[in-house]
Amino acid sequence: MTVTRSSTSTETSGRPTIPWAWYSDPSILSAELERIFRCSWQYAGHLGDLQGPGSYFPSATGPVPIVITMDAEGALHGFVNVCRHRGAIVATEPARRGTLQCPYHAWTYNLDGRLRGAPRSAEDPAFAAGCLGLRPVSVDTWGPFVFANPDPGAGALASALGDLPEVVAAHGLDVETLRFNGRFTYEINANWKIAIENYLECYHCPVNHPGLVEVIDERRLEVEAIGLRTSQFYPAHPRSLEGRGPFDVQGELTSGQNHLWFPNLKFNVLPGHPNLSIGPLWPTSEATCAGYLDYWFAEDVEQSWIDDLYELDARVGDEDTALVEAAHRGTSSGMVEAGWVLGGTESLIGYFQDYLRARLGAA
Repeated sequence: MTVTRSSTSTETSGRPTIPWAWYSDPSILSAELERIFRCSWQYAGHLGDLQGPGSYFPSATGPVPIVITMDAEGALHGFVNVCRHRGAIVATEPARRGTLQCPYHAWTYNLDGRLRGAPRSAEDPAFAAGCLGLRPVSVDTWGPFVFANPDPGAGALASALGDLPEVVAAHGLDVETLRFNGRFTYEINANWKIAIENYLECYHCPVNHPGLVEVIDERRLEVEAIGLRTSQFYPAHPRSLEGRGPFDVQGELTSGQNHLWFPNLKFNVLPGHPNLSIGPLWPTSEATCAGYLDYWFAEDVEQSWIDDLYELDARVGDEDTALVEAAHRGTSSGMVEAGWVLGGTESLIGYFQDYLRARLGAA
């Protein structure tokens, strides 16, 4: 395997892992929520989730509930999707209407977040509607993709993305030409970090993903880590290029690419026709996580090819879930303090764990 390195890429020598207690300690999860998820840009959905001006959609943007709105002038806004009255979730489904209304007590907000009305509030002389609007978050887009950051004063999305858009395009994918096809959600009984680390290496692929390694040539895998991006690039397997593999990779894309954009965005492209699966994974407890993938294809890709990709992806997903859940059971046993990250083949895991160490400090 070739390791492409930059001035900020991870070292390729091996090292001990983070303490395995970090995978099951509730206090570590609390620190992650505060120092990572409440102050980082995360994938929130796509512009197709909106229905034009005067619409909105709720987003599972990590553990923080977010609602994305488009006002009557077509401007995007983002808010914490929590009513300022008693804390209920305001938006539960995408809709096109001029206001957001909490289903609990019917407090109503404009799509710019201002509180428009609260039943019986006139009976309260201390009531101050101007101070009780929805809490804003930062929101921005890359192509058709919508991102949000719970920190309203966050730096620009473009700065956080770094060179990811250019790298994706340089490897043959034009995201502007893709069309949304479907969303698939999943849950895993494991700590979110174990699931991310599984995504960051293909060391396990020959043993556990026999179908996948006939599609991609993992022996020629190249990896790169810079800024908030880790990347894996792989050519199509010669067997599949000859039509002898389980999946037809003959198309415009002769190689695939997987990116993890920190902290939790997966970005996947398989060889063949233009395709993409993109989505976040986030903790739901110290021992569970959840996520989704939005699938995109070029407009002229045949449905039969899309179905084959879905079948392969579902099979690999099931195989990975079993591996990750078994790893969580082992790391949470309390009998072993830490493991080992192999140099080279697992260098991206080391880079991710350095990111965690830098943000969690002595937590």
